[in-house]
Amino acid sequence: MDLTRAREIVRSEDKIVVHYKGDSVWIDELDESTATARVHTERNPASSLRVEVEQLEER
Repeated sequence: MDLTRAREIVRSEDKIVVHYKGDSVWIDELDESTATARVHTERNPASSLRVEVEQLEER
């Protein structure tokens, strides 16, 4: 995924399915200076991790 699309997803009111390494995730925030995102899985919302935006996939 590119940074522009990730930004659109974060701003959207719709639920847009995004995956990271096969798991469905929510994008919590973007850091545009490093092209990373803080995400959490739907199964474990209390645990978040920072990933490169290019590793996210829209489905």
